[in-house]
Amino acid sequence: MQCNNFKIVVSGDICINSLYWITDPQKNNGLNWQNNLNMHSILLPGEALLLTKLVTLATGSFVLSPEIQDLESVVLKEYIRAVAEVEPFPVFATKKNNDKVYRVKRFLGFAGPSVGQSKLLPIKNDDANADMVIIDDENNGYHSNEKFWPLALKTPQKEPIVLYKMSNPINSTILWKQLEKYHIDKTIVVINSDDLRSKGVNISKSLSWERTAQDFVWQINNSPNLAFLAQCRHLIVLFGLEGAIYHRNDGVAESRLYFLPYEFEGGSVADSQGKMSGFTSCFVAGIARSIVLGHESNEEIVTSIGEGIREGIVATQKYFIAGFGKKIEEDPFPHPEIFIEGENDFIYKEHVQDVAIRLSDNTTCQSCWYILKDKSSTNLAEIAYSIVKNGVQHALKFIPIAQFGNLQTVDRGEIESYRSIKNLMWEYISTTNAPRPLCIAVFGTPGSGKSFGVTEIAASIAPTLIKKLNFNLSQLRTPLDLINAFHKVRDFCLEGKLPLVFFDEFDSAFEEKLGWLKYFLAPMQDGVFREGDSLHSIGKAIFVFAGGTSSTLKEFCGEDIEDEQEYKQFLLGFKGAKGPDFLSRLRGYVNILGPNQTNQHSDQLFIVRRAMLLRALLERKVPHLINDRGEAQIDNGVLRALLKIPRYKHESRSMEAILEMSLLTNAKKWEQSYLPSKEQMKLHVDEEEFLRHLMHDTFFSEKIESLSIAIHEKYRELNEGNLNVDSDFLKKWEELDEDLKESARSQARRIPNALLTINYDVVSVKETPPILEFTEKELDMLAIYEHTSWCRYQKNIGWKKGDVKDKMQKTNPTLVNWRILPKEKKNMVYQMVTIWPEILANANFKIERLKFLCDCETKI
Repeated sequence: MQCNNFKIVVSGDICINSLYWITDPQKNNGLNWQNNLNMHSILLPGEALLLTKLVTLATGSFVLSPEIQDLESVVLKEYIRAVAEVEPFPVFATKKNNDKVYRVKRFLGFAGPSVGQSKLLPIKNDDANADMVIIDDENNGYHSNEKFWPLALKTPQKEPIVLYKMSNPINSTILWKQLEKYHIDKTIVVINSDDLRSKGVNISKSLSWERTAQDFVWQINNSPNLAFLAQCRHLIVLFGLEGAIYHRNDGVAESRLYFLPYEFEGGSVADSQGKMSGFTSCFVAGIARSIVLGHESNEEIVTSIGEGIREGIVATQKYFIAGFGKKIEEDPFPHPEIFIEGENDFIYKEHVQDVAIRLSDNTTCQSCWYILKDKSSTNLAEIAYSIVKNGVQHALKFIPIAQFGNLQTVDRGEIESYRSIKNLMWEYISTTNAPRPLCIAVFGTPGSGKSFGVTEIAASIAPTLIKKLNFNLSQLRTPLDLINAFHKVRDFCLEGKLPLVFFDEFDSAFEEKLGWLKYFLAPMQDGVFREGDSLHSIGKAIFVFAGGTSSTLKEFCGEDIEDEQEYKQFLLGFKGAKGPDFLSRLRGYVNILGPNQTNQHSDQLFIVRRAMLLRALLERKVPHLINDRGEAQIDNGVLRALLKIPRYKHESRSMEAILEMSLLTNAKKWEQSYLPSKEQMKLHVDEEEFLRHLMHDTFFSEKIESLSIAIHEKYRELNEGNLNVDSDFLKKWEELDEDLKESARSQARRIPNALLTINYDVVSVKETPPILEFTEKELDMLAIYEHTSWCRYQKNIGWKKGDVKDKMQKTNPTLVNWRILPKEKKNMVYQMVTIWPEILANANFKIERLKFLCDCETKI
């Protein structure tokens, strides 16, 4: 990229990075100093000096900026210096290669003038006519020293684009007042999320992109500390190397999240890879690059910013991977290929996804927003089918997925819970002096996989350090059995391992309801247990209490008891069993969501969880049913039944059992005939409901003819004598041309997909169901869908738009967009879709609301 007709000025605080590293002795028989460890150092540009280099690389423009020709010749004590120790680190954390680059091992701190302010530098050959001004304000004095500001900011009538990299979000600086007064319309503020958090802005970190995004929008709308930023025309907040939020305010505020689907904030950098500084500068340079490119093609600034965020995220990733180079004294820094797209790059702009941030006015529905649903043009059932058929990576290519070892989840609630537990475990493992075990509770129905999730999280953090132990409290007979269990935990600690101890069915009865709780209080609080007159220290351990009788924390605490008298009675027993004392010692909990829907109103993604579990079972147990293209060979009826059956009696164990009971050893496809018998299915599902889902397509296909006839005859009945209706449509079914009959059959086949657009499914039932009445908006959506589909069908069989209807020429004046369709023709379509519920009910098909919608989404 080369652009010489776009003037850019970069200015800001000045810093010099002073890096040190140690190498082995150069010689074994040389001078004394050569026979010892050698210390090396290098000076590299930081802050505005680094930003200048990055912008130059990114834009190819001639950049006007402060200059230091030779860093080694400057009087260091006049400038701020960032001091760090560096060493070679693996280029990638997971890829198996031996390549290493220099990165920061530890930041040692800052050095600067002993008295007075650090030195600032003027802009060499400054130009008041600059097209863009980029400021690096690190809160080190530049924002209060007008002498060093660019002329384009100080000269009246000048309106450059301003990219303002802000590290201290306050509105009291002289520089901000200048920008606010004269340049706010064209100022783009870029700030790192950690700088906001350091000012007390409560934005969650590394839980889920939905939570982070909604936290930000709430804060920007409600926090007094951010009121001045909320008024910015353009505000960009960077979240690690993995995401950013663009908040735009042109009178109506809107926010957009940009993110890497398979990473969360901070997730793409492992501790084993070292650290780097300068990410925000690199990100800003990516935005500058896009603005320059957009200027050349007369692109709107909003579009350029969106593309620039993608550029910036990709550039920061490549900047980190490049580090200071393999040979720190020889390799250029920053690396010149950071902003060049290569054929073998590990990341591309297309990997960065974006979505509008939804913030419901209904506080009870905040958690119903899933990027999965907003990013997909299909409904959750179709996504679930695709997961099983084509695999998770293919079906959820652009959707946030959390992976912990072999555990994958897209459910926002599970992601947030699991990441919270991972953060707790990581902090605990990193602590050198832990006085007590880390205590976590896990709830879920039997077979939901309570131990699997936590085990995978632990293994993903420290697989060689953590060792698992299991004790089922319902099988222990006396407190002495528990003491023996604690001794085993101690033994693991003495071996240098960190025990991950599962106490299954901790809520089972012993002597009384919840009788085991009191025996855990001292070990949980003080890290000791008593044996006779002796106290024994347990050591560093993670206690995981898995519920056996309670499927959620809320149920364990009795909060779902609606009867007031019954709840009071429960509380008396709960307090007597030391329930509140036990809860106070927990540091986290997870409600494990199995393949069953836990709550009809809030648990929307159960069908996706089922799909991911089923795909995992197929890959693990019957891999021969997955072809070379990764496509699972499974009958559509079997798939529909497995995904849509209301309940598995034993959660994931039932799904696994059905697969194991099927005759699949030598099968090439999971056909319906390979399923276990109806009597055997009764062990794990309602066999009648399973059969109805299994045969749904068959049932519906068998009734296409009768449905088509019923729709036609009902339509005839309603329009007898109506002169506006084509006379062909008023003939009896047996008198119709075959073309018209096939058109009616095509309409009947479309009904299930049409109903999906308004969040309904068609279910075969034994008895005639009540007739549903559509809302006005639902009828609008159905009518538009039906007319559009009918036009597509007619064009596929050779019809085209014409002034008159002509069977020979195959022309029809109604083959037009719904928007310009005459009113009387629209009314005919409305009439057609209005009779669907009656026709379906008479054929024993029930129109049923989809089960994976929040209450706020069900009303159309």
